[in-house]
Order: sequence, then structure tokens, then C-alpha cells
Amino acid sequence: MLHSPLPTDRQLAWQEMDQYVLVHFTPTTFENKEWGYGDADPAIFNPSQFDAAQIAQAAKDGEFKGLILVAKHHDGFCLWPTKTTPYNISRSPWRAGKGDMVKEFSDACRKAGLKFGVYCSPWDRNHPEYGRPSYVATYREQLRELYTGYGELFMSWHDGANGGDGYYGGAKETRTIDRGTYYGWDLTWALTRQLQPNAVIFSDIGPDVRWVGNEHGEAALNSWATFTPKPVGGKASFGPGEIEYDNSPTGTKGGAAWIPAECDVPHRPGWFYHPEQDSKVKTSEQLFDLYLKSVGRGACLNLGLAPDTRGILHENDVASLRGFGELVRSRFAVNLAASAKEILVDGKHQRGAPLLDKGRYSELEGKVFEVQFASALPVKYMRFRENIKLGHRIESWAVSALVDGAWVEVSAGESVGACRIVALPEGMKASSVRVTISGPGLSDLGVF
Repeated sequence: MLHSPLPTDRQLAWQEMDQYVLVHFTPTTFENKEWGYGDADPAIFNPSQFDAAQIAQAAKDGEFKGLILVAKHHDGFCLWPTKTTPYNISRSPWRAGKGDMVKEFSDACRKAGLKFGVYCSPWDRNHPEYGRPSYVATYREQLRELYTGYGELFMSWHDGANGGDGYYGGAKETRTIDRGTYYGWDLTWALTRQLQPNAVIFSDIGPDVRWVGNEHGEAALNSWATFTPKPVGGKASFGPGEIEYDNSPTGTKGGAAWIPAECDVPHRPGWFYHPEQDSKVKTSEQLFDLYLKSVGRGACLNLGLAPDTRGILHENDVASLRGFGELVRSRFAVNLAASAKEILVDGKHQRGAPLLDKGRYSELEGKVFEVQFASALPVKYMRFRENIKLGHRIESWAVSALVDGAWVEVSAGESVGACRIVALPEGMKASSVRVTISGPGLSDLGVF
């Protein structure tokens, strides 16, 4: 049996969300670029129909449970009236310079029943002091403002893009930093723990949630929540953007810390809105496939949303999200195990399906769970979970189906974690399905 690190309460709360969105909306949107250089005139940022409620509701319709706002991207433009830099929303004509977009998103999320999080880029291509020691204090003060001004946050999101060419107050030069030491991440993240103790911290090294190592929205078939980051070149000091990513999709079986994966992917080809991509929005079925390859592999899905220059989501994006939500709700609406003819555990008959409905942190005794039906049914998905409050203890699993009187193994793997969803072969009808696990810890079983 595995000896695994254990998740914290904040990590458990994050894991239960399954999926959330990440919103990119800065002057870069109005430049039709992916990354702003830091030199855009704030005057161009003036969305005529901005509606945070429309964006939050579209996310909710897609069954997403939270929203992370990019409060400052690499261009350095702050979507709140910060005191740390003049390059902020108060210099724009939007709301006559009196607006606070972070507040409007925060309020809209809470009204819609979504959790709210923030991303504040450590790299700042506008700030004249970036790359010098004084900037780090500015960055921490920006985080302090975000942490104290907008209620409880579920996540503080950080990426590894740090240093390079930029405007830098007119210097227009390239600035490099030592990513492992420049930001003093231990002190920076201590601020998160102090001011937002319930928020998980995301970066490619964690410490709470790791990047899955790609922007395709997919975890590896076996993705362990335990992880041991590997620094580039074996450095002793390293930070976001300075690790090897070969084990990021898989995690580390028996790894040093509990750092589960987030699978991030944009709804469109790019993270920012581009009108030429209006016909390239991922379809509802494509999103559902990503759901199976992220949430269904023990990770969480983070979908990038891109408001257009009006300040709302394009109708194609809204329709895709709504359709995806309908697929998730409909395909997992009825657990066929609840009306099974018979349930066997380790070959012994059980009285009724409540055995399989005790909650995601319950403990089902046994290693072989069989659900029998009165007749052959078109079973499409099987979902099972591990009691991750006790860490990883299951090292392997297999799913089999009884088809035309013969048992057929349809899928097998190793990690289970917070959730494992197995898609059965299309059109297959089974009179019985079976899950076999290697050790203790199964907490939930659903057949759909």
C-alpha cells in the first residue's frame, strides 16, 4: 500500500470544485494581441457593454464553480484602482475613470454562487522598476490590495512567465531575473497564507496546485496528486518557470508533497479575444472530452474565457458553455447503480445501493465491486473516487463489463485520486459492470 502525503483542507475544497474559469481582459484585448508589450494607452480600454454578470452566468451555466480574474497580466495594466502604479483602470475612460473591474467581477461571482480568485502577473512589462529589488515590494503590495479588498478568494494563481522584453516606463529593453530568488516566493506566498488562509496557491511548482505541464487541458492517463518538482539543472533555489515538466502531467507516485494538477486550456485558440477566432470556439462535445481528461483523471479543469471588446462573451462562447453544462448534467444525472438488480462486493451480495452513496470521503470495504442489472443496458461511463483525505492508497484499478455472457476488460490504470471517469466503448450494452482495485480507499461508485 502507498504511503502518501495528505491534502490540506484548502486543497480538499479546491478539489471538490472540479472546474473553474480564467478570464483574460486587458488593453491587450483591444490591441488584438496575445501578450501586451506594456505600452498600450489606457484610453483604448473602454468596453461599451461590460457585464461581469453575463460572464459569471455563462460560466455557471457551464457547471463551472469558480472564476479567476486576470487582475494584471504581463502588460502591467491593473484592473483595479491600485495605489502602486498609475498604469491602472482609473486612467481609462471606462466608468469615467471611477471603475473597479475586480470589484465588479467579485460581486458578480458571489451573486451567481461562484467562488472568486485572482491572478496578478509577477512580470510587469510596463513598470519602470521591474527587474530591480524595489519592484518586488510593489508586487507584494499589489497582492495585498487584491487579498484585502475583494472578500475571500479560493485561489491565488501564478504562472512562470517572468522577465524579457518590455516597455518598462519607456526604456524599451530586455530585463532578465533569477526566477528562483528575485521574487522571494517564500515571503510572497507567506502573504497569501496570512491574508487569504483558505486560498490555494497555483504555480508550476505548487505549493498547493501544480500546472499539468501543457495548455491542452489534459492530465496524463495516470496522474498522481503527489508531486516532487524537478529544478532545471538541479538548482537548489528555484521558482515558477524553472522546473522540468516531464513529470508534471503524471505527478510523482509516492512523491514528496500533495500537489494535484490543474489542467488549463483556452476556450478559443488564444487566451485573449480575437475576432478571427469567433468560429474556432471549442464545441460543447470538445469541452466534455476535456472534462473526462482532466476532472476524470483526478485533476481540475481551468477553462480560459476571453471577453470581446464590448466587455462580454461572444454568443458562440456562451452557447458552447451552456451546451457543455447540459452535457455534464444530463450524462451524470442518473446513477444506474441506485436501481441495480444486485450489488456484489468481493463476490458477496449487498442489500441495496446505499452502500455506494455514502459521500466522497466515505470508505467502502472491499476490492471488487460489481453492479448487476436486470437486463443489458447501454452503460457509457463509470465514475469512482478514492478517499483522498487519507491520501493515495489505490495503486491500480480495472473496469470490466459482462457483454453477451462474457467478461471484457474495457479499461485499466493506476491512479484514482479525487475522481476517475472511464468512458466505455460506444454502443456497448452490459448486463453487469465491475471495478477491481488494488487496495483500500474506494469511496464512491457511479454507473451512468
